[in-house]
Amino acid sequence: MAKRITIIQGHPDQAGGHYCHALTEAYAAAAIAAGHEVRRIDVAMLDIPLLRNKNEFECGIPTDAVRGAQGTIHWAEHLLILYPLWMGMMPAVLKAFFEQVLRPGFAHRIAENAMPERLLKGRSARIVVTMGMPAFAYRWVFGAHGVKALRRSVLWLCGIGPVRQTLIGGVESLPARERGIERLRKLGQHGY
Repeated sequence: MAKRITIIQGHPDQAGGHYCHALTEAYAAAAIAAGHEVRRIDVAMLDIPLLRNKNEFECGIPTDAVRGAQGTIHWAEHLLILYPLWMGMMPAVLKAFFEQVLRPGFAHRIAENAMPERLLKGRSARIVVTMGMPAFAYRWVFGAHGVKALRRSVLWLCGIGPVRQTLIGGVESLPARERGIERLRKLGQHGY
């Protein structure tokens, strides 16, 4: 069954040409060939201001770039979120993107003394993280805390689930890169 897929490319370098970009291309090409509809958000190319206080988060007026990204996310049935591991977490520009895009009123609604109303229910996601260290070291030694925070806090709060993860370690090695590309092709083909 064909899906509507939004790819959120979280590498912060506007120049492109990184391994995350190659993974994005492999996934997108396979997904399109399999009949899925694909839209992309390249976070590095967006003008995303930093939020500096609670009032900006709750009441600030989103920029055109933020509203456009919200529309692309709302359209999707499945999100693919790719980024390189930086200091154990996602790059700062991707964090700023999520803070701006997943605002109250779009992604969730919080009533006083109540559980949040999760406004993006019905969407699944896959988080793909690349790293120089072996993936098992990030998972077992460091607890994959950056991915857990995105999965269990941010995406859960919005109602996105299930959320799966793919950790691609040792990306300085050509065989690891090739295995990662092949994994993303298979995931794209199936719309996972």
